[in-house]
Amino acid sequence: MEAKKRREKLKGVLESGVNPITGSKLAGFFDVTRQVIVQDIALLRAEGYEILATSQGYILKDNMGGKTYSKTIACKHNKDDVKDELMTIVKYGAKIKDVKVEHPIYGEISGMLMLQTTEDVNKFLKNTQNKETSLLASLTDGVHLHTIEAFNEEVLETIIKELKDKGFLLEEEI
Repeated sequence: MEAKKRREKLKGVLESGVNPITGSKLAGFFDVTRQVIVQDIALLRAEGYEILATSQGYILKDNMGGKTYSKTIACKHNKDDVKDELMTIVKYGAKIKDVKVEHPIYGEISGMLMLQTTEDVNKFLKNTQNKETSLLASLTDGVHLHTIEAFNEEVLETIIKELKDKGFLLEEEI
């Protein structure tokens, strides 16, 4: 299949999807390498398509869902508390959109997470163990930001209270 035709079909797959799809699955579908898909996604983005790369795969920004409320929270904890932090957020049906850290050289570094279920969290944590890499928060002594999204403000407040009670929120020092 020629590249232009493949990208048209790739757009169709992304436009019809409500869940992220991995680059590997797309590569298998189009019988190309994952790197070819990465390049196709880059070219589609250059054309103006808002394609998000999440830890579960690619998805069009417009396919992310309806009315939600979001809040950015500042967290600080050690590596052993990552699962508890993430599970605390998703157990109320909220989505963890991203993680951000402030790097002394590069400024803000962010990663799209798009975690919404316990299964998403478990897959993400499994991936962090299988790769020779570290979490972004390891660059900043455990300090990081998350944008969390829920269907109402009460859920956000419940999550924030529980994270605070567990000592995961970064609090102002007096």
